[in-house]
Amino acid sequence: QLHLVESGGGLVQPGGSLTLSCAVSGLTLGLYGIGWFRQAPGKEREGVSAISDRDGITYYADSVKGRFTISRDNAKNTVYLQMNSLKPEDTAVYYCAAVLYFSRIPPLARSGYDYWGQGTQVTVSS
Repeated sequence: QLHLVESGGGLVQPGGSLTLSCAVSGLTLGLYGIGWFRQAPGKEREGVSAISDRDGITYYADSVKGRFTISRDNAKNTVYLQMNSLKPEDTAVYYCAAVLYFSRIPPLARSGYDYWGQGTQVTVSS
């Protein structure tokens, strides 16, 4: 059975950093593309970053480019999202998601992903 579990969220001051982890089980991580999404209260869930399956090509939303870094460790079945220079507008529940045929979807489109975690809260506030 496939599971994705996010961790690493919390409260951080503006300008601070957090690293989110997405631990996956029940699948061979190297065969799946992984995306990070976020949803703020009253807003649509939006794509933040994604990493392809075999080549590890990365994608970022304009709003986080230069501040966030996605990476994967297939041996540990874990994908990370390093978030630096956090802003209050980064406050949201962050989700990771997996898709088997990553090359067939827009990388940051939530509709393309098949499997989702439960999310972890990130709050950026002084």
